[in-house]
Amino acid sequence: YVCSTWGNNHFKTFDGDIYQFPGICEYNFVSDCQESYKEFSVHIQRALNSNNHPEIQYILLTISDFTVYLRPKVAVVNGQIVKTPYYSSGVLIESNNIYTKVYAKLGLVLIWNQEDALMVELDNKFNNYTCGLCGDYNGVPIYNEFISGSVSYNSITYGNLQKIVKPTAKCEDPDEIEALPSCNEHRDECENLLTSSAFADCWLRLSLEMYIQACMQDKCACNGNEDSFCLCSTISEYSRQCSHAGGRPGEWRTQDFC
Repeated sequence: YVCSTWGNNHFKTFDGDIYQFPGICEYNFVSDCQESYKEFSVHIQRALNSNNHPEIQYILLTISDFTVYLRPKVAVVNGQIVKTPYYSSGVLIESNNIYTKVYAKLGLVLIWNQEDALMVELDNKFNNYTCGLCGDYNGVPIYNEFISGSVSYNSITYGNLQKIVKPTAKCEDPDEIEALPSCNEHRDECENLLTSSAFADCWLRLSLEMYIQACMQDKCACNGNEDSFCLCSTISEYSRQCSHAGGRPGEWRTQDFC
């Protein structure tokens, strides 16, 4: 019951779809959408950093009238910078040099690596009640995200629909026509990385194919630049998701890799 985004604009919905969406506006990542009264919402804003890699600039979490604004190493609650760990109104915020974590009593856990990767875990009482880039949490991949009634959306159209409209925002919607390259020439390399013995405890816990596809897209996007962001972000995500599913990834980082 985890939705995540990482690396080269990858998203994994609660229902298990993985897609790419390169938007740089503010988006609804996940909100409670069934009732007229929204219990919570999580917005994110991505931007390219100085190395031209997409990173999450800020996260805006609202729980009823309590707002938490997160930037790397900074937490602002209802407009005031707070020291962590911080607890108030059923919300606990913790942070260290690597992660910021928020636990909310209503059934939400948010974990951000202060760079590219964000994971939100939701109580299953929100099944079928959410909207945003994380999807509707109805247990059925594709349906109501990428297929709604008789209409089917590609991932860019779907992502653009989640934009938070702000009169002052200056950001372009990604082009909906542009098809992603197939990147098949990178399959072997990605498969080797993700099936290395360090991940033996992960193979049965996660869908390997989805991460192989994400890794292939990363390799394409890198255009032969072997900087660590290219490969490490998806491998790191695979490792995080494996731990989250109860697995124990071995030591896969080396001096030369990631």
